Amino acid sequence: MDAGKQQTDQLRQMLDQSRRMVVFTGAGISTESGIPDFRSPGGIWSKNEPINYQDFISSEKTRIESWRRRFALGEVLDQARPNAGHLAVAKLVQRNKAACVITQNIDGLHQQAGVPDDKVIELHGNTHYAVCLECGKRFELVPIRQAFEQKPHAPVCDLCGGMVKTATVSFGQSMPAAEMHAAREQTVNCDLFLSLGSSLVVYPAAGFPEIAKRNNARLAIINRDPTGMDHLADLVIHDSIGPVLAAAVDPE
Repeated sequence: MDAGKQQTDQLRQMLDQSRRMVVFTGAGISTESGIPDFRSPGGIWSKNEPINYQDFISSEKTRIESWRRRFALGEVLDQARPNAGHLAVAKLVQRNKAACVITQNIDGLHQQAGVPDDKVIELHGNTHYAVCLECGKRFELVPIRQAFEQKPHAPVCDLCGGMVKTATVSFGQSMPAAEMHAAREQTVNCDLFLSLGSSLVVYPAAGFPEIAKRNNARLAIINRDPTGMDHLADLVIHDSIGPVLAAAVDPE
């Protein structure tokens, strides 16, 4: 038996034995759908410095640049579709094997794959809609984009006049308290923590595998490159997520 098949079989056994799994996903699961990641060489942040939240708040020019970048990425984000990894994760949720999906991603592909909204904990928000930073009103992006293309400007809330921003967490912006609490609770109570496509080097994301292990859960990591938590894992697979997970979830 080759090493790859042996690892896939081991992963399948871990999935079968789990009764309350948590799936944790990072950019690596979505690069297989054509969405570039942020941190890697050639990634988005190597081409544009990330915009700090305080700069967004204090500068009209920076807000315009932030929206310009979002709409420049629009075609890639809007055309991306769930891949085999997203679909396999959705099956784990639908079969009540996975209690939830905790994701660092902002692309909404887990929901597109069939994971219910209430089973997805988005730590960094969602880029497919916007919110008013003052009153919280939600805005769809199509009318904002149409107005921006006519005259580039930073949109404001028609209800309270507050600044409108994509519903994502920027550098320097506080992590969402409710989502962080929910993610921690799910991690404390899981028996298997399955990390997919995250480098696990940046906190608070890197803290979740440690929490899971401290509470006697098993840890499985699938990522193309080594992660900061490989040494803690019960199983590490350095390979593409989609084919490996699909084979483990639905063996032939």
